[in-house]
Amino acid sequence: MLVLSNEDVENVLTLQDCLSSLETAYKEYADARAANRERTHTYFPVEDRGHPGFRYRFKSQEGGSVSSGVWALRITSDLVGVERLANGVERRRLLPAAPGGTYVGLVMLYSMTTLEPLCIMHDSVVQKWRVSATSALGVRELSVSRPQLAGLFGSGWQAEAHLQALLHVRPSLEEVRVYSPTPAHRARFAAAGAAKFKGVRIVAVSEPRKAVEGCDLVTCATATMDPCFSGKWLEPGAHVTAITSPDGTAMRRELDDATFDRADRLVVTSKEQILHDNQVDILGPIQRGRMTMDDIVSLADLLAGKAVGRRGDADITVFANNTGMGLQFAAVGARVYELAKEKGLGRHVPTEWFLEATTP
Repeated sequence: MLVLSNEDVENVLTLQDCLSSLETAYKEYADARAANRERTHTYFPVEDRGHPGFRYRFKSQEGGSVSSGVWALRITSDLVGVERLANGVERRRLLPAAPGGTYVGLVMLYSMTTLEPLCIMHDSVVQKWRVSATSALGVRELSVSRPQLAGLFGSGWQAEAHLQALLHVRPSLEEVRVYSPTPAHRARFAAAGAAKFKGVRIVAVSEPRKAVEGCDLVTCATATMDPCFSGKWLEPGAHVTAITSPDGTAMRRELDDATFDRADRLVVTSKEQILHDNQVDILGPIQRGRMTMDDIVSLADLLAGKAVGRRGDADITVFANNTGMGLQFAAVGARVYELAKEKGLGRHVPTEWFLEATTP
C-alpha cells in the first residue's frame, strides 16, 4: 500500500487533472455509475483547555465511481471552533492540536475489484483543489461566456486556489476585486496574485460592496460564519459561487437570503446534503415560496445535460458548492495515486498488514 504526503500530492496534481477527473465523476453520478454518502460531522464534548468552545469533531465522507475503480473514505480528526477577529468578524478555525502542531486529515482508497487498501494520502492539498475545481466547473457552466470583472471574497489558501481556477475557465477576465476583513491580508493577497497572473488587474478593495457591484462573477472562498455581502448589490447576469453552507451543527453561511431569492437558477453540489444538514440558506427560497426542491439543480445533472443552466444573459445564477463529497476524493485521489506510482513517489507499507484471513 502506498502512503502519500501533501508534498507528494502537490508534486503530481494539476488543476486540469482535477477538472477532468471531477467532470467525469459527476457525469457518472448523474448516470448511476457513481455513489456518494452524505458527509457527516460528529461533535463530542471534549474541549481544548487553551481555547474555550473548541470541541472535538470527527468528519467523514465516502464514495466511488466506475471509472476511478476505487472507493474513497475521507476522514478528519479535528478540534474546531469559532474565533473572533480584531474587527469583530467571526470565522471557523481548526486547531493544530496533533503532535508537533499538526492536523489529521486522510483519504483512504480501496480497490473495488481486489478489495485491498491501495493508498492513504493527506487530504489538504486534494481538498484545496477539489473544492476550487468544482467551483470552476460551476463558473464554466453557469456564468456569461466572456465575463470581464470578478469579485473574490477571501484571502487564504482556498481563495488562492479559486483565483487560479477562475482565471483558468474564464480567461476573458480583466480585473478581480478582492475583499477580506483584514486589510493587510487582502493587500498581500492582491499583490501576490497580480505578480503571478500577468495581464489581469487584481486589486484589494476596502468594502464588500466594491467586490459585488458591477461584477459579472462573485466568488466566496472563506471560513466566515455570516454572509459576505448583500444580494441586493448583485448585477443582472451575475454568477455567484459559495463554498460554505450549514453543516448540521455550525450554522455558517456565505450568502444571504436576498442572494438566494434573486437566483434565476440555483445549482448545488449535492441535493441530498441540503436536507441531511438542514442547510437553511438553500432551503430558504423554498420555505419562502420562491421555488421548489425540483427547481434546484445538481451540478452532476447540469454537466450530464440533464438540466438547463443559464437561460438568458440577465439571469442571476448561484452555485452553492454546498458539501464535500466522497465521490470527489475517489475521482481526484485515484488520479493522484496513478500519477504518484508513475513517478515513484510515496512510501510503501506491506498491504498484507491490512488483510485478514477470517471475516467477522
